[in-house]
Amino acid sequence: MQPTIVVMGVSGSGKSHVGAALAQACGVDFVEGDELHPAANIARMSAGIPLDDAARQPWLAAIAAAIARRRGKGVVVACSALRRAYRDVLRQADPALRLLYLRVPRDELARRLRERTHFMPASLLDSQLATLEEPAAEERAIVLAADADLVATVALARQALSVPARPA
Repeated sequence: MQPTIVVMGVSGSGKSHVGAALAQACGVDFVEGDELHPAANIARMSAGIPLDDAARQPWLAAIAAAIARRRGKGVVVACSALRRAYRDVLRQADPALRLLYLRVPRDELARRLRERTHFMPASLLDSQLATLEEPAAEERAIVLAADADLVATVALARQALSVPARPA
């Protein structure tokens, strides 16, 4: 039985890059949470308006459904999962899911957001940081400083999560 791994953190933390590379290294599906946002959410964020809990609910439900479809088969999901309540929604789809929290200093996050093209503008970084509830000890999240290169970060993640490389 392969694990469900949610790679979480604020925008610019590297969820998509680390998640895709981790999924490839483990030979499991990757789900890009940003692709499951309703069009209204993307329009809202593109306009610099932060999402509230109500706007996040359909998005979280779509991610939970994607997890449920792959439960036991292994999947890595990139999802900000900023609040514990959001992570609890995802746990309903797979109570055994593992959290990989990518922690990056604010200055580095701001630099990354300025340098990329994405519907989430750098102006929303402070709202994301204000919303963030770092995982509590009982959530048993793996916390990684994600300011190293991608290969090193994925290697650390695999080691910390005790997930094997994909079968040859």
